[in-house]
Amino acid sequence: MRGNIGQLMKQAQAMQDNMRRMQEQLASVEVEGHAGSGVVRVVMTCKHEVRRVAIDPSVAGEDREMLEDLLVAAFNDAAHKVEATVAERMSGMTAGLGLPPGFKLPF
Repeated sequence: MRGNIGQLMKQAQAMQDNMRRMQEQLASVEVEGHAGSGVVRVVMTCKHEVRRVAIDPSVAGEDREMLEDLLVAAFNDAAHKVEATVAERMSGMTAGLGLPPGFKLPF
C-alpha cells in the first residue's frame, strides 16, 4: 500500500511541475480578438495581459459609444480565445487523469 501512495505522490509532483511549466509557456502565447470586421483588434496573452490594441483610423473619429462597444467586443473575443487556448493546451496534460468533463485545473 505504501508503494502506491509513494507512486501517487510522485505523479502528483510531476503533474504540478508540468502545470507550472505550462503556465509559464502560456504567459508568452498571444491570441488576437477582433470586433467590427477587424477594425478593432486586441492582442492578449494567455495570462490575460493585454499587449496591444489597434483601432482602424476609419472608426477613430466616429461615434465614441460605438468605439467603446467595439473595444469591449474585441476584449471579450480575445478573452474567449484565451480560455479556448488554455483548455486545449491543458487537455493533453490531464487526459489520463479521468477527470469529469468541464473540471478545471488548477483547483
